[in-house]
Amino acid sequence: MVLVLDNVSDGTSPAGIAAREGSKPSLAGLDRARMKAALAAVGVPEKQLRMRVAQLWSWIYVRGVTSFDDMTDVGKDLRAKLAAAYCLDRLEIVTEQVSIDGTRKWLIRLPKRGHESKAPEIECVYIPEEDRGTLCISSQVGCTLTCTFCHTGTQRLVRNLEAEEIVGQILIARDRIGDWPGATPPGDGRLLPTTERKITNVVLMGMGEPLYNFDNVKTAMEVVADGEGLSLSKRRITLSTSGVVPEIARWGEEAGTMLAISLHAVSDDLRNVLVPINKRYPISTLMQACRDYPGLSNARRITFEYVMLKDVNDSIEDAKALVRLLRGIPAKINLIPFNPWPGTAYECSDWEVIEAFADVVNRAGYASPVRTPRGRDILAACGQLKSASEKLRASARSSASESASGANDRDGGNDADQSAGS
Repeated sequence: MVLVLDNVSDGTSPAGIAAREGSKPSLAGLDRARMKAALAAVGVPEKQLRMRVAQLWSWIYVRGVTSFDDMTDVGKDLRAKLAAAYCLDRLEIVTEQVSIDGTRKWLIRLPKRGHESKAPEIECVYIPEEDRGTLCISSQVGCTLTCTFCHTGTQRLVRNLEAEEIVGQILIARDRIGDWPGATPPGDGRLLPTTERKITNVVLMGMGEPLYNFDNVKTAMEVVADGEGLSLSKRRITLSTSGVVPEIARWGEEAGTMLAISLHAVSDDLRNVLVPINKRYPISTLMQACRDYPGLSNARRITFEYVMLKDVNDSIEDAKALVRLLRGIPAKINLIPFNPWPGTAYECSDWEVIEAFADVVNRAGYASPVRTPRGRDILAACGQLKSASEKLRASARSSASESASGANDRDGGNDADQSAGS
């Protein structure tokens, strides 16, 4: 049974206030530079700024506090100044769904910015397993790429996420699954990892093309990878791109995370249809960018994502062409059974066809796990995310009129190769 919670925040809790117009800015999600500027603005002397940033950084990103009163090593006068000017509120959770398989999906409302007539919304997905937990986060509201097999591609781009909104998804997830020291996990009986940390991997595979929001995504990942805070290894962070070739090398040089390529076809003619950005950056150009990716090695392989579409890209000839295409690139190939969504023209390949395709790739020496679909019952699986989900919320309520929460996917390996929504 799917659990569904609408209006998780009550409008007065930290999760509910952040999106209100006129509310105090939140320090939760800021990088060190902006936190330093915020402290300077309330009168913290220059010589104290580094020390004060370190204090707040630990309270916010190690212990997950949502009140300045909890910062016991910060003087009362400074706590009062901070509370008068700022808050530690989270983004607003509109709906939380929990799949029967333990996957969790959050519909998150962002603050209105500029001339937005209504607060935009994004989706974020958590995929638990016994020994790991992967959080799939979004980088844009909507998407410009219109990949024809992807539900997110049917939603127009609204705007880029700010860095603190990207980090904020991780804070929300850690709140909801009890992933802070001493926190209580949710009592819904659904799967959570047995590991000490419940979020072990982060993948930029949700809504949007992260390389089209390069600077904000980079800043957010610096916060996530900071060893004195959220402290997630860059080998546990994977950025997935549909192939924004000019930014791939720059990302490797400046951010240094793992890389995944949303490939899905082995010929330009077909990829032009499935992933239209291919018309600008064809496969040969994309493959060269992959070969040149900084730090590429057998220990830091590129993951190639390949959605299995019935009678479209799933033949044995396609499998052999894929092997030839990737020759010489340290790579892992994730075969993704297509996850249907309302109105799609595609079908998932038959299971025996997927197995035959995987066998060709495996025999060529590539790890090619077939990703077990996760969270399909709450439209949280790979390619299913779309924040214009009022109808989805209504249908979920009618089919599960009792309770609350849900979401996504998996593969194997030691790096952050799982995904959820792009």
